[in-house]
Amino acid sequence: MGHYFQPEIECASQEQIRAWQDERLVKTVKHVYDNVPYYRNLMDQKGVLPGDIKSVDDLHKLPFLTKDDLRDAYPYGLLAMPLTDCVRIQSTSGTTGRRVVAFYTQHDIDLWDECCARAIVAAGGTKDDVVHVSYGYGLFTGGPGLNGGSHKLGSLTLPMSSGNTERQIQFMCDLGSTILCCTPSYAAYLAETICEKGLRDKIKLKAGIFGAEAWSEEMRQDIQNKLGIKAYDIYGLTEISGPGVSFECSEQTGMHINEDHFIAEIIDPNTGKVLPEGEKGELVFTSITKEAFPLLRYRTRDICVLTRKKCSCGRTHIKMSKPMGRSDDMLIVKGVNVFPSQIETVLLNKGYPANYQIIVTRVNNSDKLDVQVEMTPEMFSDSLTQISEREKELVGALKAMLGIYANVQLVEPKSITRSEGKAVRIIDKRNLY
Repeated sequence: MGHYFQPEIECASQEQIRAWQDERLVKTVKHVYDNVPYYRNLMDQKGVLPGDIKSVDDLHKLPFLTKDDLRDAYPYGLLAMPLTDCVRIQSTSGTTGRRVVAFYTQHDIDLWDECCARAIVAAGGTKDDVVHVSYGYGLFTGGPGLNGGSHKLGSLTLPMSSGNTERQIQFMCDLGSTILCCTPSYAAYLAETICEKGLRDKIKLKAGIFGAEAWSEEMRQDIQNKLGIKAYDIYGLTEISGPGVSFECSEQTGMHINEDHFIAEIIDPNTGKVLPEGEKGELVFTSITKEAFPLLRYRTRDICVLTRKKCSCGRTHIKMSKPMGRSDDMLIVKGVNVFPSQIETVLLNKGYPANYQIIVTRVNNSDKLDVQVEMTPEMFSDSLTQISEREKELVGALKAMLGIYANVQLVEPKSITRSEGKAVRIIDKRNLY
């Protein structure tokens, strides 16, 4: 294995892991309280002082952070270091017009690179591999994260970014790429194209590290069979650092969380009560080594299960299951966060009623987003040409808001089924969980 399999850390005893977490949590809470007025106010409102947090056992005393807090504090309200000490920002896709921006010192970048290097090693990577990174670069964390991990490991890194499939496959063949890093839907598309072109025998891939969107076990098997590789899951959030918060090992039965950098909890999403190991609930993360943007008790809204069941790979860090759904109404479509509120904002700004339905399907392993929108009676009297033009206008407006293409269908007034309770806005037919 490569240098970044660190048995003294990744195979440490539970007592050692807990000692690291206790010490680093106490230090981080004081750092945040002293330097982040926004979170200090939350602690003061709850009557909690840094001295009240002496170990992980006291973690439940701290207030939660949510994505709403990150938006409210945008852009600098949760920054815990002087801006002059920060060397990079990364950002999520916008949700209601206000993005989440995360900051990194060089120390934060180094630790993030290390976490991603561990993920590559867990997938069988060494410095002798050619790591083909087809995640997007720029503000999105996917490309920079795996790029940094590959550099840390010492592998030859191909910073391909996404798109231009012909070039992707040419480089894959010519340069002998051995580990592919991208979204699972793009991996499936690459696999299909490679098979169609009869190039299956020309590629040297042995593994893939796929994340940023939900994918099923059936999709994993399909990719593995078509490319002749092992496909590994990786998990992360921009708010916490990016990919590499957790990753799969050769057992492929869940993702090991880098517990020397992050503390994970599972809570009841309705009450906020911490649940015992093995119970399904909402995943909450606390950063304990970050300098610029350390979030305490951040609610991910991902539903999953944690387990310390012994793993055949020898790693002792707790495992999280694949996310089994969300505790909010966010969708992940083609790796992009999509909220119904974004679509509603566009419709209302364009003079449409707030009666719409979002339908997500998966066709040939690629996500397809359809939006049905009710017209007003006045619009319904328009000619077919006028209605078609209205649809094209909405397609453009939604692309500008979401960053991805959505097919729009204008339907007659009152044709979308009404609900007596909460409106059913989303129909997700992908069967991902």
